[in-house]
Amino acid sequence: MSQIRPSHPLAVAAVGLTIGALSTVSLWDREVGPTWWLDVAVAAVSLVAALAQLRWPVHGALAATVLATLSPAATPAATTGALQVAQRRRFPVAAAVTAAGMAAHLVQGLWRPNSGISFGWWLLLICAAYGALLGWGALARSRRALLISLRERAARAEAEQGRRVAEARMAERHRLAREMHDVLAHRLSLVATHAGALEYRPDASPDRIAKAAGVVRTGVHQALEELRQVIVLLREQDDEGDDLEPHPDLADLPGLVAEAREAGQPVRLREGITGTTSLPPAVSRTAYRVVQEGLTNARKHAPGEPVEVLLEGAPGTPLLIDVRNPLPPPGTAPIVPGSGLGLVGLTERVRLAGGRLDHQGTGAEFVLRARLPWPP
Repeated sequence: MSQIRPSHPLAVAAVGLTIGALSTVSLWDREVGPTWWLDVAVAAVSLVAALAQLRWPVHGALAATVLATLSPAATPAATTGALQVAQRRRFPVAAAVTAAGMAAHLVQGLWRPNSGISFGWWLLLICAAYGALLGWGALARSRRALLISLRERAARAEAEQGRRVAEARMAERHRLAREMHDVLAHRLSLVATHAGALEYRPDASPDRIAKAAGVVRTGVHQALEELRQVIVLLREQDDEGDDLEPHPDLADLPGLVAEAREAGQPVRLREGITGTTSLPPAVSRTAYRVVQEGLTNARKHAPGEPVEVLLEGAPGTPLLIDVRNPLPPPGTAPIVPGSGLGLVGLTERVRLAGGRLDHQGTGAEFVLRARLPWPP
């Protein structure tokens, strides 16, 4: 009998019917006499003890064990109690209750011997039955403890993975904010330069003044857009030092492909994009990062396999980036173990740029596909 919740009415009914039926069978062939009425009384009390085992397993099992010294009618309740204790209490407690049950049946066998079997064989069967119940209950308890431990470990691992994903997303937001900070500073410096030219060169021709004013207007508009993205990315002040290194964009893509080829990675680049000068800087940088991550993953998981990179788009239509490579044979370990967070950060970067990133294995290929907005 497995561990049963004591509050469940079906559990109480099942235990009552089972112990009652076994006790009735033990009384069925006995002659009516003084000991028969003792057996009936013991059977009734042992049923109460069996029900008590659902909430107090040790006390209920010991009560049934004491009754087993008086009558075989209490044997079902005593053995069931030993099993319940083995399942729900520590092994030393279960072993003590099992030893008490063996001793009680030893007293029962000496006082009321079984006429159908010798005392020695009867005692051996009792010891074997109690030993089996102890082992069964201990095994069930250890298995239940193992399952609880595995569930807790899985919950901790899931929480840890969620924390790492959140940290990767935040780190990607910080990197993006630093990049936008550099672009914003560059944009404002251009605005300041052209505004200064308007101030110190009032004798310039109307065409040059109009051109400088247009540059100032465009620069201010772009600076405001970059500033809006920075505010969205960072809800609190970033105390880290500024990264003053230039950040690559699509203009640096040929250099990235050439570097991968020099490292022995076959890369086929197909570009079908027009009007890249109107591509927003943030989108251009994100597109570069998508291709870079695709090539990096291919080198890690499918070294030496050819990689196809496709870029399509035009102003007013989404910029499509498709990076695909053959899947490695099953069981192939990556040459460089990864944390699995690179695509998490890249997904966050693409989402913040207003696009969408998908990655999956289709057939015999792994496909990394991104769509980024390209305003007209």
